[in-house]
Amino acid sequence: MAPRAPLASPRPRSVDDSLPFRFVGGDVSLDLVNTVDWTARGAERDRVGSYGRLVEWAVAAQLVDEQEATRLRRRATTRSAEAAEVHARATALRWTLKRLIDALAEESRDETDVREALENLNEFLAESLAHARLDFPADGGTGPKWGWTREPNRLDAFLWPIVRAAAELIASPEVARLRVCPGPDCGWVYVDRSRNGLRRWCEMSTCGTDEKSRRRRDRAK
Repeated sequence: MAPRAPLASPRPRSVDDSLPFRFVGGDVSLDLVNTVDWTARGAERDRVGSYGRLVEWAVAAQLVDEQEATRLRRRATTRSAEAAEVHARATALRWTLKRLIDALAEESRDETDVREALENLNEFLAESLAHARLDFPADGGTGPKWGWTREPNRLDAFLWPIVRAAAELIASPEVARLRVCPGPDCGWVYVDRSRNGLRRWCEMSTCGTDEKSRRRRDRAK
């Protein structure tokens, strides 16, 4: 059953499936948030504009392997309406996480925003954890591990570990290290695990470099 009444996900102003995926958030749930640019004009340059592209991202995020991705794509071709629904739920989850992390990262946070987004995440969490289980890993190991029910016909199973990862992160001490990149037209999110807690940019090579260039231009003027 899908989560009830998710926060309305803003329709991206543009989609660009040619852009590469970047994994700079420090958590798979944050990397999902970072599949679109959160600009002052709205969401732009969405990198997962379709279910097929979402599966590509799931492979890159190591949520599914290539063999499973092939099976998902084949199923999606004969169940296009369901695939579109899963894609819509993924973008709703992305928006829920963005809203929640933005609110949590603010020094003067709006508790209403936090509670609204948290309630939506709890809806996703209730649905996802219904499929969680403890089992012995295939390679033996020292004891039971967290896993997921085997439901080969599901098109949305790779969303479950994203939801659990988000919940574990937000319930951990690292919630105090959640950051939003201040780069122009970025808005990406990340966990600041730097030793001194002073990481400012999603990537120094992109937003950090852009800021340095802007400062040089300002000094030249």
